[in-house]
Amino acid sequence: MVRMNDLDPELRNFLNDYRLPVVPGAPWVEPAAPHRRRVALVSSAGLRLPEDRPFGEGAGDWRAIPGERAGEAVMDHLSVSHDRSGFQRDLDVVFPVERLRELAAAGEIGGEAPCHYSFMGASDVDAMEAEARALAGRMRAGGVNTVVLVPV
Repeated sequence: MVRMNDLDPELRNFLNDYRLPVVPGAPWVEPAAPHRRRVALVSSAGLRLPEDRPFGEGAGDWRAIPGERAGEAVMDHLSVSHDRSGFQRDLDVVFPVERLRELAAAGEIGGEAPCHYSFMGASDVDAMEAEARALAGRMRAGGVNTVVLVPV
């Protein structure tokens, strides 16, 4: 990870001025019992399947990654402050699907959702909000009641 002082001044100024949204309301809910949790991953690593449309700069949309194809994921997230070597060695660094499967096999959770998702990190959060809400509805309709957010 690079230090802020080592970044290009334009990028450093952008990151210093980056505005995070204020989310109204109470986001916390009472979780399901662990053995009833159907868990999906949502990463900001810019992951997609090879045949999917690549993420563009500032993309606010997401890509679906079926669990059985997670090992085929490719990463579009490029940044001077982002080291991709961990992802190249071990997908679980940015998309811990194997750890999730271990939890399911051990009975710690009810199971893995059939599909997981990825957004492109470092995108405009205002542009992402409608997409995130639509994705939440999709997951809820699919029986997902627990999401592990994996920021990258």
